[in-house]
Amino acid sequence: MPNWKEKIDKERLPKHIAIIMDGNGRWARKHDKPRVFGHQNGVTAVRNAAEAAAELGVDYLTLYAFSTENWNRPKKEVNALMELLVKTINSETDTLLKNKIKLNSIGDISEMPQDCYDELKIAIDRTADNDRMTLNLALNYSGRWDITQAGRRIAQDVKDGVMNPEDITDEKFNDYLDTTGMPDVELLIRTSGEQRISNFLLWQVAYAELYFTPKLWPEFTKEDLHEAIVNFQCRERRFGKTSEQLTESRKCE
Repeated sequence: MPNWKEKIDKERLPKHIAIIMDGNGRWARKHDKPRVFGHQNGVTAVRNAAEAAAELGVDYLTLYAFSTENWNRPKKEVNALMELLVKTINSETDTLLKNKIKLNSIGDISEMPQDCYDELKIAIDRTADNDRMTLNLALNYSGRWDITQAGRRIAQDVKDGVMNPEDITDEKFNDYLDTTGMPDVELLIRTSGEQRISNFLLWQVAYAELYFTPKLWPEFTKEDLHEAIVNFQCRERRFGKTSEQLTESRKCE
């Protein structure tokens, strides 16, 4: 089995990796367990992915933890997810501190249950000074919501005379997104074999490399993240240019 970590070029790491953590329910069914059992076991994969990214030197890791559409799931499952979220944040904060990982959230967390909101805020405050990597939890998040709220805020600033319509550029629009101050996503990973973006970071993945793996999220290991990064580094990222114009060679064997 290849040692994917040894194949990674540390000088060409993606600065921002995003992951759609899919397959918890199917993993639970494979083991004849309720869906929440899959979510519980997915916590280990979260820890593995965060530690692996930080060890390599990735600057930002964004995880799709709970979408705006997830509220439509059965109430029992949503309640179990919220309880698990509180428990996980509480238990994993010390691990984040040990690994010098800063916790951040994107999405409308004001609509989260109060206990979830409180635990999240405590963990964010406790890890605020960590500077090794930023771990973003996308909670009550969707790409369309993010773009809509940015547009609404820009419109208000134009109305208030804070800015002029002609001042609106791609760079200025970035400042109004929930990911303000962060680089665009370079590598988007989705587990479980599904091949769609599912309303995640629509603006930020404009030039991201998409990587789909059949592995279900609880099965995702550090080695799987290493393999995804090697695959990323093998690709030719042209950004509208021709292959002949590129000066950076791909690392493929």
